Amino acid sequence: MPLLMLDLDNTLVDRDAAFRDAVTAFLTEHRLPDTDLTWVMALDASGYTARPDVAATMTDRYRDTVPTTAIHALLDRGAADRVVLADLSREALDKAVADGWTCVIVTNGRTAQQEAKIRHSGLDQLVQGWVISEAVGRKKPEPEIFHAAADAVGLPLMGAWVIGDSPHADIAGANALGLRSVWVSNGQTWAQDSYQPTHVAQDVATAIDHVIRAAS
Repeated sequence: MPLLMLDLDNTLVDRDAAFRDAVTAFLTEHRLPDTDLTWVMALDASGYTARPDVAATMTDRYRDTVPTTAIHALLDRGAADRVVLADLSREALDKAVADGWTCVIVTNGRTAQQEAKIRHSGLDQLVQGWVISEAVGRKKPEPEIFHAAADAVGLPLMGAWVIGDSPHADIAGANALGLRSVWVSNGQTWAQDSYQPTHVAQDVATAIDHVIRAAS
């Protein structure tokens, strides 16, 4: 059975949209300016800014108006409580599994938070496994996390595909291991010169369909 490794945030689920909704609710609840949405989203940097750093910066800004516990609740559960798996993505995963693919989520992040997203979105019922960087002590693009994903389902890496939105974490990681990859562009333009994805797709459903067709 061929192995398909998929990123979670902004690949399988729109993490930024979920976090944006959470921040909007946070600002409304605490009667903060709507314009702060842009500031928080920039600070968050699609989840790439370390959570302690985001918490410290937000605590400093809202010290006199927002309890620290509310800031931590936003960062710990805000996106996880709101992520949604699009119907087209669900259908594409179902088709991949029906065609014999073993689908494993490979994601950087904290275990509790990432597993909450996986379960809340229903992905736990669709994929055959997942590995999270905090749990395995390695993060993408390090090769060990991809090996851990293959080991989790008892399959070799040879012949595997990687799908993800991060040029550095997903595509460079796949490239270093000699794996084929699909970059989920989300409307962006590829800007790396030293490596390339095997294919570029606008969204994860299209990416999965490409992998299925390429293997047939």
